[in-house]
Amino acid sequence: MNPTLRQMRAFVALARTGSFTLAAEYLHVTQAALSGLIKELETTLAIRVVDRSTRRIALSDVGRELYPLFSKIIDDLDGALLDIVNHTQLKKGVVRVAAPQLMACTLLPQVIAAYRSAYPDIQVRLVDCAVEHVTPRVVSGEVDLGIGPERDGTAQVNATVLFEMPFVMVYPRGHPLEQRARLTWSDLSDYPFISLQGQFTERLLSDMHSALREVPLNPANEVTFMTTALAMVSAGLGVTVCLPYAEPLVRLHQLNMRQLYEPELTRRFFVYRRENRSLSPAAESFIAFLFSFVEAHDWNIPAADAGVAAHL
Repeated sequence: MNPTLRQMRAFVALARTGSFTLAAEYLHVTQAALSGLIKELETTLAIRVVDRSTRRIALSDVGRELYPLFSKIIDDLDGALLDIVNHTQLKKGVVRVAAPQLMACTLLPQVIAAYRSAYPDIQVRLVDCAVEHVTPRVVSGEVDLGIGPERDGTAQVNATVLFEMPFVMVYPRGHPLEQRARLTWSDLSDYPFISLQGQFTERLLSDMHSALREVPLNPANEVTFMTTALAMVSAGLGVTVCLPYAEPLVRLHQLNMRQLYEPELTRRFFVYRRENRSLSPAAESFIAFLFSFVEAHDWNIPAADAGVAAHL
């Protein structure tokens, strides 16, 4: 005893309109087809659900009991199907993104604002966290995707390169470094170097050695966040290095940044997503938008200060 969806739709339409003619028009079928579906339903249930007369139709006692049940099934199913359509057409959805603190207060707000302008019905929830917490949040399912620098391979996570950028030195305006036509890593030894704790400095040292360059890199101060390092540079306490995507914050502190050479070191950032897990249409569209935004963005990485360049 398994009524089909078509039979239930026919019965609900007939019960709501009270007319074979109106119900057939509502379902875009002929009256004969509608009548056939009602007869099939009654045969399946082995009981009459509609009492017919020459003037009108009325639900039988069993029909009156079935109507709210079938009506709820149809309404719930139609609501679920509409919800799926809204998701696939990007009229509904939530995207959860994890990113390191510096990226969360520079690049990501710009990307999210541009994405929301294109897809106003999609919510993007940004989770700012320590670098080492990005991939664990992806693995746990707390976020749909994570964005962060290259790290040792993590099981259950797929990584796709988002961009590769050179390191830049950051210093106050009017600093003596402005007079140098080209900045090298050895220039760091002339001024207090404000670095980040942990893997940031460790990986820099590793990159230096792999480039066969013996450059002294002895931080005068190591802090937890790049925002702190930039504030200290702004206060005249030293210089620091970062990546060009931090430009909005560098500008906010009225600092200069220039690319570093000898060696020319770069850092790659990745989009991390959980392995063998299908993302929602909203999350997939955000990832595609992110890659397009980064590709089209002008990172404005100066090799020399404007004043120096003018005299070269």
